[in-house]
Amino acid sequence: MADKLIIVESPAKAHTIGKFLGKDYKIVASVGHVRDLPKSQMGVDIENDFTPKYITIRGKGEIISKLKKEAKNASTIYLATDPDREGEAISWHLATLLNIDKNEKCRITFNEITKNAVKNAIKSPREINMDLVDAQQARRVLDRIVGYKISPLLWKKVKKGLSAGRVQSVATRLICDREEEIEKFVPEEYWTITAKLLKGGVKAPFEAKFYGLDNKKTELKSEEEVNKVLDEIKDAVFVVQKVKKGEKKKNPNAPFTTSTMQQEASRKLGFSTKKTMMVAQQLYEGIEVKGVGAVGLVTYIRTDSTRISEEAQNQAAKYIKEKFGESYLPKEKNVYKNKSASQDAHECIRPTSVEMDPESVKDSLTKEQYRLYKLIWDRFVASQMAPAVYDTINADIEAGKYLFKASGSTVKFPGFTVLYQEDKDDETEEGEVIVPELAEGESLKLKKLEPRQHFTQPPPRYTEASLVKALEEKGIGRPSTYAPIITTILARGYVVKEGKTLVPTELGKIVTDIMKNYFQDIVDVEFTAQMEKTLDEVEEGEKRWVDVMRSFYSQFVDVLKNAEEKIGNIEVPEEVTDEICEKCGRNMVIKVGKKGRFLACPGFPECRNAKPILEDAGVTCPKCGGKVYIKKTRKGRKYLGCENNNSDPKCDFMTWDMPSKENCPKCGSFLLKKYSGRKVQLKCSNENCDYVKTGKEKKEDE
Repeated sequence: MADKLIIVESPAKAHTIGKFLGKDYKIVASVGHVRDLPKSQMGVDIENDFTPKYITIRGKGEIISKLKKEAKNASTIYLATDPDREGEAISWHLATLLNIDKNEKCRITFNEITKNAVKNAIKSPREINMDLVDAQQARRVLDRIVGYKISPLLWKKVKKGLSAGRVQSVATRLICDREEEIEKFVPEEYWTITAKLLKGGVKAPFEAKFYGLDNKKTELKSEEEVNKVLDEIKDAVFVVQKVKKGEKKKNPNAPFTTSTMQQEASRKLGFSTKKTMMVAQQLYEGIEVKGVGAVGLVTYIRTDSTRISEEAQNQAAKYIKEKFGESYLPKEKNVYKNKSASQDAHECIRPTSVEMDPESVKDSLTKEQYRLYKLIWDRFVASQMAPAVYDTINADIEAGKYLFKASGSTVKFPGFTVLYQEDKDDETEEGEVIVPELAEGESLKLKKLEPRQHFTQPPPRYTEASLVKALEEKGIGRPSTYAPIITTILARGYVVKEGKTLVPTELGKIVTDIMKNYFQDIVDVEFTAQMEKTLDEVEEGEKRWVDVMRSFYSQFVDVLKNAEEKIGNIEVPEEVTDEICEKCGRNMVIKVGKKGRFLACPGFPECRNAKPILEDAGVTCPKCGGKVYIKKTRKGRKYLGCENNNSDPKCDFMTWDMPSKENCPKCGSFLLKKYSGRKVQLKCSNENCDYVKTGKEKKEDE
């Protein structure tokens, strides 16, 4: 009989740990939280020092009974929930339910679910850290007060069912503010001139960009200004005035934190933040690897630390030396600084063993698990490699009184880039730009002048990746909150996704305006960031959580009273579409429900017609000529379907493959993208046509 009990959150984690320990241990799962504040009421006694009224979560009775029974028969109990505030709070709730003494050393933590990590943790149990619990409790109570006090006000003044979360409201504001910037943006015209130049004896031309007049930077604002320059240099001799050669190093990026992992998975893999965390959790909790058994492949996935253990660094160095050679190792180990000392409690997100490279475990992983694991593995190993080195050349080239500049770089030593390069939202990746060997005083032949008109562009809309980056940079939220923030504002209908971008709805704009006008602190970026720092101080034992609540609530209660008195009834205008209700002839409107936006007849309740919003695929059906829409299954998987799938007569055209921009040269029907590994095959959508074309390599984000 097992006499030692280990309690974790998930069955997957329990399964993995069970493979490491002998028959003396019984591992069971609480399946997440066991106690929480009630949904039917605020559950916080404000008058009694903000005491939370915790209740057993509905549906957890059977699990708790099992845990109590196992605890009664155990000589030792270890609480092995995740190593963060939330995990500490779950352990505290479990200890309370199981009547474990508060001074009992029952808490064990590990940064990775491997045999050594788990066994070492068991050797050094500790008491539950009440500072961590209090920090989590403060966040939960704070969010509950804000949500349960402001939301009823929104129901009353705007629309029933609305809600206002503390951090989610700030995220929505960022998206709304960006949309306002875009709407107010006035484009400004500007021009560039590119000279295509030839060096004697070299066949390929190189580019030089117009810089200015008399060695001073000159902005070209109109076509007239450009034509004046072109007239004056059309017969000029292009002469090299100055050449500067150098060497540039590019260092590898730090290993992943939660934020940077979510950003890169969005850019490179096309994953949402929610999907990234779901797949990462699977890799962390344990995978049954062929020939190895159950093992956690990556370290803890909710972290803002870039710290790397010495053991992991040594593993990486050994692999790099054997795989790439000693020249790919840096002179000294790469160490990445954290923003604050408190972040050093965890490590970065890295593979638990570098030796388990992505290809060696590929057969044990799903496609999504493999892609994310490869991203994490590549990023970590690259972080321990030598920098890339580039030879650079910069030349000033005179054309009469005007100056052009040419700059180029060639790879001298690829360093870490043989394995990994980070994608960027707003800049192009480092690459080779060839400029030939030039000598001062050398004359060049002008092959062509290319004037181009441009217009300044508004700031881009946020994507999930850039929003997570902004939240982190502004100090809003923490690693465990980024994905839930985005999921929540989408679910509430305050924001929708158009392609990869996040766009505020009319409802989102109205709620944000109310929050900005009447609850300035709640949606103030600096106030929210300062509150995060205050919660960190609670975690570090520097402040009492009750004092934090008193300070916040003393101001909040006056603000709430003012809002109740001054906000009038606000009507949310319905978004009218061109879609005609086939039952009564009205223009249908967009509504927001539990599953997102949908079309509904404004004649409700007389007319109850409603249907999903379908995305036009921009192609016509190869069977009946009708429109083809991108549809979704109940589980959210996309497919193509004809508009007449449910009509009379019915068209049965349907495919899981997405359309390409090309048409079939044989029959004219659109071509479908069919992937095989990293290659894309273009196949005719007409089932009676056999045209197939092998296309380019598949991009990472396709």
